[in-house]
This record gives sequence, structure tokens and C-alpha cells, in this order.
Amino acid sequence: MGEIHHADHGWVTPAVSYFVACLGAFVALRSARWALISQGRTRAIWLLFASTSLGAGIWSMHFIAMLGFSVTGVDISYQPGLTVLSLLVAIAVVGIGLFTVGYSRRPVLSLLAGGLTTGLGVAAMHYLGMAAMVLPGHLGYDRLTVWLSVAIAVFAATAALWATLNIRGTLAVLAAAPVMGVAVCAMHYTGMAALSVRLDFSHSTQGGVMALQFIFPLGVGLGCYVFFGSLAFAVSPSRSTTQPLLLGPAAPLVPRQRRPLDEARTRR
Repeated sequence: MGEIHHADHGWVTPAVSYFVACLGAFVALRSARWALISQGRTRAIWLLFASTSLGAGIWSMHFIAMLGFSVTGVDISYQPGLTVLSLLVAIAVVGIGLFTVGYSRRPVLSLLAGGLTTGLGVAAMHYLGMAAMVLPGHLGYDRLTVWLSVAIAVFAATAALWATLNIRGTLAVLAAAPVMGVAVCAMHYTGMAALSVRLDFSHSTQGGVMALQFIFPLGVGLGCYVFFGSLAFAVSPSRSTTQPLLLGPAAPLVPRQRRPLDEARTRR
């Protein structure tokens, strides 16, 4: 069995990956809030931006953390095709969840369906990214820990969608983003804890590209996309005030229509 190290460069990769996950969550929450008070094409554009930001943030978090992953005595490379596919899966499943919540008239049902779909998709992204690893050996997983990581992914996705519907103020968004970052990182490292490697030096290692040659530039590019997205919120004026979106009030919820029973109680 290979000796596994999850933080080969100390706390650098976990800290950077967590920071990127928080940025992605922040941009996604702010974008989704504006989507909920927009109509037509504008709503779709905001939701698309939220999907790419959160999906790219989760994917970047995963592979930046993987830069600190190592197995003693072996070189690890990655299959480009599966790696890019995992990125597309991350963005697609997050988009499904956000668009479900953004357009559904049944918040509770859409929250549960979107959270389940998005959580399973995020877990699929994680294990698809793991399957992209090329090393002289075979990967094994503890089933109980894998299911625990899937449960955490579903919980994190549902919490993210709930935050999209309910969190309004800037300070609340700033508080929610780190919590979501913790949930995403918890899912990742729980999944990594399920991993074991059985070395087999007769196993072919062809077709892989070293992380610093492929994943690092791609991860940095996506991280910059998320970072500049958050910077855009910081300097762009909001609709209601001349303050930047980051400092100004978050997008308000659409006023709910009163039911007849509520109106009757108000008259009393």
C-alpha cells in the first residue's frame, strides 16, 4: 500500500483552495440574488454567471488541494480529458440547481430537488477528478466514507441553494460564503480520507500530464476568473445606490403576495 500525504506543501494548498471556494460562493450568492429580482434574459445571465463562478470555484478548490496530494515514491499525473470533463460536470450540475431554484414557483420542492441533484453532481465531479489521476497503482475507496462525503456534498449544495433564496444583506453574504467554503472543503477531504492506493509498478502511466503543466495553469485561470468576478462586484455601482455592490445593500427579495387569510388578520 502506498503512503498517502494530503498536504505535501503544508497548509498552503488547503488554505488557497479554501479561499478560492469562499470567493466562488460569494460571487455565486451575489449573482443569484440579483437573478431573483431580474426578468427574462437578464435573469438567465445572472444565473449563468453564478453557475460558472460556483462550479469553477468548487473545481478549482478540488484541484488546488490536489496539488498537495502525493503518494510516497511515485509521480502523479492527470488525464486531460477526464479533468476537463470534471470541470464541465461541476458547472453543469451547479447550473441545474441554480436554474431550478431561480425559475421554480415551488421553493421547497425546487430546493430539495436542486440540492440533491447538485450535491450528487459535485460528488461525481470529485470522484471523476480522482479517476483522472494516473499513477503506478490502483485506487481503492472505503464505501462508508464515500457515502459520508456524498451526504456532505448534498447538504452543502442544499445549504448553498437555501442561502440563495434567503440571504439578503452584504454582511450575511460575507458570513455565508466562508461557511459554504468549509462545507465544500469538508466534502473534498472526507472523500480523500476514503482513498487508498495499492502500488503496482507494472501498471501503465501513459496518457497523463503533470499537474504543474496542465492543472495548475487551468486552476489559476479559473481562480482569477472568480477573483475578478468578486472584484467586479466590489467596484460596480448597485442599482439602488451609488455605492459599490460589495458595500451597498444586496438585492432584495421579491415582495410576496399576501394570502386572503393574512389580509383578514391585518384588518383585524
